[in-house]
Amino acid sequence: MKKIFTLTMLLFSISVSVSAQEKKQEYEPAPYWFVGVQGGIQDTFNKEFNNWKTITPTAAISFGRFFSPVVGARLNLNGAFNKGAACSVFPNQPTAYYNYNYLTPSADVLVNLVTLFGKKDYYPLSVNFIGGLGLYHAWNNDEAAELGSPYRLSDTEVGSRNAFNGRVGLQVEYNIIRNLAINIESTFNMHAGQQKTFAKENDQLLVLAGLTYKFGYKKKPVEEEKWETRVDTVWYDDVTYTPRIEDGTITWNVFYKIRESDFNDPDAQLKAIGNFLKDHRECKVTIKSYADVQTGNPKINMGYSQQRSEKAVKALVEAGVDSSIITAEYFGDTVQPFAENDKNRVSIITATGLKDVKDRNAVKKFRTKETRVRVN
Repeated sequence: MKKIFTLTMLLFSISVSVSAQEKKQEYEPAPYWFVGVQGGIQDTFNKEFNNWKTITPTAAISFGRFFSPVVGARLNLNGAFNKGAACSVFPNQPTAYYNYNYLTPSADVLVNLVTLFGKKDYYPLSVNFIGGLGLYHAWNNDEAAELGSPYRLSDTEVGSRNAFNGRVGLQVEYNIIRNLAINIESTFNMHAGQQKTFAKENDQLLVLAGLTYKFGYKKKPVEEEKWETRVDTVWYDDVTYTPRIEDGTITWNVFYKIRESDFNDPDAQLKAIGNFLKDHRECKVTIKSYADVQTGNPKINMGYSQQRSEKAVKALVEAGVDSSIITAEYFGDTVQPFAENDKNRVSIITATGLKDVKDRNAVKKFRTKETRVRVN
C-alpha cells in the first residue's frame, strides 16, 4: 500500500510539473511578484558554546519581485527565539544559557544562477544566490540578568540591542505549479551582536524551508499573424493515349501417347484459350493434328490424327467456343512438324485475333499555383 501511495504521488508530481511548464508558456517568465513564508532552525556561532544547545526554531516572511528571469529583490523579516550562553569565571563551572528574542529585517538581492548560466529563460528548478543588508534587533534577555553571580551579565550587556546585519546564502526552489513553489534556504547572517562588532561569535546560520506564492505574471503578447502569397511551380504529366489495333496470335501444342487421341490436360488448355478469346475480337481458331511416322501405317495414322482434331473441336465447343470460328484439319503422318518423332503425335491449336490497345504518351508540363502561407 505504501509503494502504491508513493508511486501515485510521484506520478502526480510529474503531471503537475508538466502542466506548470505548459501553462508557463502562456506567460512571460518575468517580471512577477512573490510572497513567501518559511520555518526552520538557527544557531548563533560561538567558539566557546558552539553545540546543539544553542539551536532554536526560527521563521521568516518575505515579499519581493523578480524583475527579469535572473535578478530579483525581496524584503525579508526573520526572527523568533534565540539562545545565549554565559561562561562562569570560575573553573569547573558549567555553562549557563538564557533565552531572548530577535528580529532581522533586511533587503536582499536574488540572482537565479540557473537562468544566469542556462540557455532558457525558464526552468522549474531555481538556485538563487542571496545577498543583503539589514538590521538586527535583540530584546527580552532578562534571564541573563537573573543568572547566578558566576554567570551574571553586566548591566551594559543586558537589555535590547540593535546592530547592522550582512547576509549571504543560497535558496533552492522548485515550481510545483506556475504560481506555487517549495524552497529550502540556508543563509549566513553576519551581525554586530551584543558587543556591536562583527565578531565571529555573533554570526548566525539559518536553515529554512517554506512555500512561495508567485503572482502578477504578464501574458505573452499575441503575435500578429503575417501571411503572404507564395507562387509554387507544380510539375505534372500531361498524358494522352493513341489507339491502335494489335494482331494477336498464340499457339498451344497438345501431345498424345501412342494410339491415343483424348484431349490431354483440358482444363489448363481451355483456360488459356478462353483468356485469349476474351481479350481479342474477330478471333479464329485453327486445329491441325498429326501422327508420328514410325508408329502404325499411313491409313491408321490418318485415322488417329482425324480423331485428335475432332476431339479437340468437341472440347472447345463444350467449353463455350463458337464452332463457327473453328477450323480443323488432320494430316496423319504425311507431315511431321517436329524433328523428334514422339512430338509428332500432336494437335497444334492456333488462335488469332485483333486487340484494341492504347499507347500511353506522357509529356512533363508545369503550372503555377498561388498559396497563402503564414510567415511567423
